[in-house]
Amino acid sequence: MTDSPADATPYEVLGVPATADDDTLRRAYRRAARESHPDLGGDAQRFRRVQVAWERIGTPSARRAYDAGTLRAGSSSAPSGSAAWRSDTGRDAYAPPSARRDSRPRARSYGHPGGRSREVFLAAEREWVGLGDPIEDPYDPALVRSAPRHVRRLLGEALAEEATAAIIAEMGIGVTVWHDLDAGAEGKLDHAVLTPTGLWALESIDWGGPVAVEHGEVVGETLGPGEQPVKELVRAARAVQKQTRVRFTGRVLVVPDSAVDEDVRLVGTPRKPTAFIVRRSALGQVLSGVWSPEGSVDVFAVRDRLQQTVRFV
Repeated sequence: MTDSPADATPYEVLGVPATADDDTLRRAYRRAARESHPDLGGDAQRFRRVQVAWERIGTPSARRAYDAGTLRAGSSSAPSGSAAWRSDTGRDAYAPPSARRDSRPRARSYGHPGGRSREVFLAAEREWVGLGDPIEDPYDPALVRSAPRHVRRLLGEALAEEATAAIIAEMGIGVTVWHDLDAGAEGKLDHAVLTPTGLWALESIDWGGPVAVEHGEVVGETLGPGEQPVKELVRAARAVQKQTRVRFTGRVLVVPDSAVDEDVRLVGTPRKPTAFIVRRSALGQVLSGVWSPEGSVDVFAVRDRLQQTVRFV
């Protein structure tokens, strides 16, 4: 369990409502710990999530801090490659990133990373709270954590896109990225990244849990009904490709480090990969030349073509 809003809350992990009294909470923890304990035939990963949940809300003081939207940054449960975690623990953990303050050369960037996902999240949050009711601070951690998981996941997607954008920005001026590209009936493509090694179609996703690959598709307990991330990425990339008439070198699903066990996972065959699943911490290295030799694309021609034809949502 990380600090991503897409993750199950400690209450959800223990299987109790947030209004449960202390005795009910304690009984739920003991039951969950017993059922998940590896020595009793349980799952070690689930057992760890139960322990982290209890660390978060197992004492009155910890529970008050969690319910109020405060967490201890740098605690044993701090995430690795989480979409949402930042060094602060207040509203700024979920709020849009502030403008850069340094003058280091960064990748050329067009569009608004995470912008459409935040709009969808804010609309869903307003509907959940009640249409017409004002929301003083939509990014208040206590409010976000009390929202249904499908609402929290929308914010998790925005944070995932922003985290990817931050990594690409640090790759330098030789890289160009377009965010939130219009993919017509397929919705949008999160990022198109042009490097000397190729033009890459990227989707940034946070399911709030581990995933695996089966029969050429991503699967996991936290995916929505009918969700097919690989097929959706392929369709969105094809729509943008048809619109711009610029061919993508490859397609990438960027996920939190905690979602998969490998830095890079191929979907399809080595000769004809459908997509790659890449841990966020490995993204910069992967885009820098692991798959294609430098100079494999005409960067100036591709950049000029995209600038003339790309549309944003």
